[in-house]
Amino acid sequence: MASLTMGNKKKNYRSQKARENTIRITIYVILAIMCVIWLFPFIYLILQSLSAEFKVGAFWPENWTMDNYVKLFTDPNYPFGIWFLNTFIIAIVTAVLQTVLVLMTAYALSRLRFRGRQGFMKLILIIGMFPGFLGMVVTYNILQLLGLSTSIYSLIILYVAGSAMSYYIAKGFFDTISKSLDEAVLIDGGTNNTVFWRIILPLSKPIVIYTILMSFTAPWGDYMMAAYLAQGNQNLMNVAVGLRQMISKEDMRTQFNTFCAGGVFVSVPILALFFWLQRYYVEGIAGGAVKG
Repeated sequence: MASLTMGNKKKNYRSQKARENTIRITIYVILAIMCVIWLFPFIYLILQSLSAEFKVGAFWPENWTMDNYVKLFTDPNYPFGIWFLNTFIIAIVTAVLQTVLVLMTAYALSRLRFRGRQGFMKLILIIGMFPGFLGMVVTYNILQLLGLSTSIYSLIILYVAGSAMSYYIAKGFFDTISKSLDEAVLIDGGTNNTVFWRIILPLSKPIVIYTILMSFTAPWGDYMMAAYLAQGNQNLMNVAVGLRQMISKEDMRTQFNTFCAGGVFVSVPILALFFWLQRYYVEGIAGGAVKG
């Protein structure tokens, strides 16, 4: 009787393991298919950037060349170097200022208790539900009054001005840090500035890196407001707006491969940053995804 019971247990165990293996293999197959679908556009972009000519429907290049990358920086009609420099400067300055503002706001809402705190957070949440382009015309008129409507660097003002509204993830991360550390510093005569700069930030490397990454990558993909401010002036464009000009109806066939080369070139810094700082990026999201 005991041997029969043991045999049934082994049979059930093998059946359970078989089901688990089947589920695991199915999940891996689905993930592999999703990865292929996700990578397909990027692979196509790379292949077309190395193709000598543009052919509708062609996936694999017939003639390979690096001329598209050379043309990217030598074509006087499309000053990609200026676009890239504009975007890089905007991204660097925005990343620094936005990171400081987001982290300081998150710390204040996480650690300090003041009248109207809950109402303020709810107000920011409600305002954040409205897409930014709704106020695009009004924003442009304000910049025009300030004499900044013809400067692409006015994008820095726009990105930084509303950056504090993105405090949610950082606040969630700060909520996980014990408040006893704050109390110990305050008892020893420290201030909230001391707590923030010398205690909280050194312990919050993942969320700092995450905030920097998000702040740096946003300007690279912004098109709508950047195009509105540039007003067709190529020297005021960022890479998103400039590359879009390459594939206009008139220049689609002659510039498509160069456009693909530009897309590959622009994606390299972002990919490098994400692969280099991936661990902190994941820790920042996981640490900030808590109720606070």
